Amino acid sequence: PAQPLTRPGHGVPVSVIRLPHGPDGTSRGFDPNSPRYQALSPISISTMGCGNEADLEREQQARVALRERYLRSLIAMVGHTIHFTMYERVSVSAFFDASDIDILNFQVSDLQTPLGVHREALLRCSDIISYTFEL
Repeated sequence: PAQPLTRPGHGVPVSVIRLPHGPDGTSRGFDPNSPRYQALSPISISTMGCGNEADLEREQQARVALRERYLRSLIAMVGHTIHFTMYERVSVSAFFDASDIDILNFQVSDLQTPLGVHREALLRCSDIISYTFEL
């Protein structure tokens, strides 16, 4: 059984919740064959393991086309003002300079935020909800 923890300075107990044991008996989590897991997981033909060769090829070609379009859009963004919607719906804008090779961060300049302007900044892509720009 979990012991309640106490917040420092508050004296209010906080319960620790543990996930149930998984299907193999040693891990914690959900059974990957359960309806709930299937409904919440990203499913593609390749992860289902039941696609034929033609379906796998079509999915791969679609992924290649989408990846290429995304990379071309990054190239088109260079030097343009980009309007970003960030985590918690904060709107900022900046000139796009570059992305790292893994596309985890965007380097921008003249970042205009609600708190002021930053000459140079790195935006974590995981914090970006959407972005728009005009050609």
